[in-house]
Amino acid sequence: MLEYRLPRLRPVPLALACLVLSVLCVLPATAQEPDFVAYSKDVKCLATAIYFEARGEPVAGQAAVAQVVLNRLRSDRYPKSVCGVVYQNAQARNRCQFSFACDGKSDVPREAAAWSRARNVAADALAHRREVWAVGDATLYHARYVSPTWAPKVTLVSSIGQHMFYIEPGV
Repeated sequence: MLEYRLPRLRPVPLALACLVLSVLCVLPATAQEPDFVAYSKDVKCLATAIYFEARGEPVAGQAAVAQVVLNRLRSDRYPKSVCGVVYQNAQARNRCQFSFACDGKSDVPREAAAWSRARNVAADALAHRREVWAVGDATLYHARYVSPTWAPKVTLVSSIGQHMFYIEPGV
């Protein structure tokens, strides 16, 4: 009969093992552009809008921004693709639908955790797993600290976090 003995390993102090594991688990991943093989173009465009427009908002606020983009897809007033909606008029400085798209700043996410959350919210929104009933059919929104000229002409339906959501007449 053959006998096999495991080599004797030196015990590692528990404190050292915990330190190594905590460092490995807490180190932030670097935010990177998503791989187009892994993420569809729609997810990337929607996640980018969520990240730059609402990354500091609660998940419900991020989902509400995503819902506005998706609500616009159903309207004849807006492009018929997620990326088309997100980047509408992006070539015209400060005349676009989403300020990040035409502000002249980099559109590369820098905060890995916020980018990951935005991608998850975008994927859920596109799969219709996360809808914000309070936003309903809203196609417009703005941050509380701005006063767009169009706001008095539309109907306020909800406020979530730092954003106010509106329905356009006839949309």
